[in-house]
Amino acid sequence: MSTATSSLASPIGLSRPNGSRGTPGSRTRPLRHLERWISPIALIALWQLASATGILSERKLAPPSKVVRSAIDLIRDGTLGHATLVSTERAVAGFAIGAVIALLLALLAGLSRLGELAVDPPLQMLRMLPHLGLVPLFIIWMGIGETPKVTLVAFGAIFPLYLNTFSGIRNIDRKTLEAAKVMGLTQLQRIRYVILPGALPQALTGLRQSLGVAWLTLIVAEQMAADDGIGKMINDAREFLMTDQIVVGLAVYMILGLITDAIVRLIERKALAWRS
Repeated sequence: MSTATSSLASPIGLSRPNGSRGTPGSRTRPLRHLERWISPIALIALWQLASATGILSERKLAPPSKVVRSAIDLIRDGTLGHATLVSTERAVAGFAIGAVIALLLALLAGLSRLGELAVDPPLQMLRMLPHLGLVPLFIIWMGIGETPKVTLVAFGAIFPLYLNTFSGIRNIDRKTLEAAKVMGLTQLQRIRYVILPGALPQALTGLRQSLGVAWLTLIVAEQMAADDGIGKMINDAREFLMTDQIVVGLAVYMILGLITDAIVRLIERKALAWRS
């Protein structure tokens, strides 16, 4: 009787095969990742179909098959690799400068009322200025070399990181700061062990946003009479109506942006493992 009762009480256990311990979520997770590729692949297929049937003129936009062939040719002759390296160096340099400035200003504004009054109002005003509209002024001030391109990227990258880091610092519990002071921590120790860890989640969010702005800004910056890089490649292709190479260049910008965003998300998972 007891055996029958226990069997009826656990029908799920009877229906599961021996050795099967996986959960439905773990079994379907790979499928969920594959499902995210369905719509992009469908769009590319429709693009190819529209080109093949003449609905979309190749003069207006090259089909995916031609774009892939063009990318392979550009990789083989070294043009794409060199252009990508030059553009990446510009983006990294501009973003690094902008990130350092943003973090320093966020600390200055977030740690004192006087610093906030000195830093935050001007930055809020500059934030409303369309930074891409500064291209003509940057050319007048700095010429058409590397300096205006890197400066424009840095200028665009400052604001998302500053705003998020500043907000993260100001949202730290004041009781935590008071406790750190009571424990005898110096100002530098409070910044290192309390303020920066407390502001880290929002700072990483700002980091991702700043990276996105940096790559978008670079696209415009490399139109400033660039003598090398992806922007130069796109400009040359535009002169000869080579839409396949234009699409290749835009795709490289997109891939670089996705790679840097994935790196920051990986850092975020490692640095904020305590939240999971």
